[in-house]
Amino acid sequence: MWYKMIIELFTGLALFLYGMKIMSDALQKAAGSKMKDLMEFVTKNRLFAVFIGAAITAIIQSSSATTVMVVGLVNAGIMNLSQSVGVIMGANIGTTMTAQIIAFNFENIIPFTIILGVFLTLFSTKRRYKQIGELFLGFGLLFTGMHAMSNGMVPLKDIPQFSAFMLNLHHNPILGVLVGFILTAVVQSSSATIGILQALALQGLVPLEAALPILFGDNIGTCVTALLASIGASLTAKRAAILHLIFNLIGTLIFLILLKPITRLVLLTSLEEVRQIANAHTFFNLINTAVQLPFAGALVALVTKFVSGEDDYDLAKLVFLDKRILDTPTVAVVQIVKEILRMGGIARANVGRSITAILNGDEKLIEEVYKNEKAFNQLERSILEYLLEVSNSAISVEQSNKVLSLIKKIHDVERIGDHAENLVELAQFKIDNKIKFSDTAVSELKEIYKAVDNNLENAFIVLKTNDEKAMKEVEKYENQVDTLRDQFRDNHIIRLNKGECEINAGVVFLDILTNLERVSDHGTNIAKVTPECL
Repeated sequence: MWYKMIIELFTGLALFLYGMKIMSDALQKAAGSKMKDLMEFVTKNRLFAVFIGAAITAIIQSSSATTVMVVGLVNAGIMNLSQSVGVIMGANIGTTMTAQIIAFNFENIIPFTIILGVFLTLFSTKRRYKQIGELFLGFGLLFTGMHAMSNGMVPLKDIPQFSAFMLNLHHNPILGVLVGFILTAVVQSSSATIGILQALALQGLVPLEAALPILFGDNIGTCVTALLASIGASLTAKRAAILHLIFNLIGTLIFLILLKPITRLVLLTSLEEVRQIANAHTFFNLINTAVQLPFAGALVALVTKFVSGEDDYDLAKLVFLDKRILDTPTVAVVQIVKEILRMGGIARANVGRSITAILNGDEKLIEEVYKNEKAFNQLERSILEYLLEVSNSAISVEQSNKVLSLIKKIHDVERIGDHAENLVELAQFKIDNKIKFSDTAVSELKEIYKAVDNNLENAFIVLKTNDEKAMKEVEKYENQVDTLRDQFRDNHIIRLNKGECEINAGVVFLDILTNLERVSDHGTNIAKVTPECL
């Protein structure tokens, strides 16, 4: 009996979790770029952040996933700790939707949703219909898993030890909180553990008085995922994860103190125990948010004092990218652009240092460029690895094309870094061989470098904003660089023929012109809108 019951329980749980995952992916694909728009609201108002946290969690069907994403967003610098408070609170509200959906009796239509879901997923040629099919399929599997868990628990009615355990939970709410915490920490989904509670309620195996403390513990247990995700993250990201824990601990304490009146209130909302559990879950998170939101600033101050210190800045470390936001590819792609812009800024600065080293013979700048180049190469590898992970996730065709375009742009930024390294090698050669440039040559190098730098500045503006005016500036400076290269090369050959310049100086000068012109070419490539992005 035990063997069969455990098999049915875990089979049902597996179907439940898999169905929730399929629903989450389908909803997220349908949401598309709206996820980015939702995130932009977070910066405007804390109350908006609550609604957005609830909306995102309703889409991805997991407060743990949303909170992990928040940790990633804070770690990537998209939002600060104060802004994350509202999203975390809203995530707790959004996760209650799963329990509310489960409380409906869809038993008669579930087979049809699975059949329709499979048919649309396998045979539809349109992406939109495939997504709808995945949504139906996930919905059907979720309820199938729910009923499998419920049926698997029927034998528990005849086990006196289980009834005694439930009675103990009734009289010992602290134990109930501990049970809920452990279950959710193990399963890593409060929706799943509340689903188990509802499955028990379907068979009349858990009284509401025993279910409520377990439910409170579920809310604490869901914090474990975010706490684990914060390991290795920035200090602010760690604070966001701990803030989530404190928020739920305070809520649990309040509700344990008010357990009896809360129980009476929930009993008035419905005669069905499954719906009562769903309503209790909703009440907990709505009331907890309403009570603590006005004190969000105090919560932030408390967490900041509790987790003190400062982050160390590492040039090679990703600043805007975090694996915890891979579940929201639209946001991840936006962040990749920011990281490429940062990488581009390093490359551009290295070109500037190289030219200064050439003109001034500054060996400290040469060392700095080499040091930055090592970090630059590590950064490039990290961004490319992240891009590959994004491309392997559930992304749309449009997002996939964008990823391919960004890979090309990273290559162009990397080539700018390579040319900066070529330039410092020329600077070192110039110093070692005591080569001097004429005043005219120095003036010409300054002029062409200024045009190249203006090209890069506008190219990165185009990458960031798709600004048409900046694109025209890129074209203007690219033409100017080509013209200056040809003009200065001819001028230098004339100086060589007149004996006004040494041969070694001439070779170095021409190599510098070539490298600067190629830097400009790569800047122009970065600014170009590739066909796959149209």
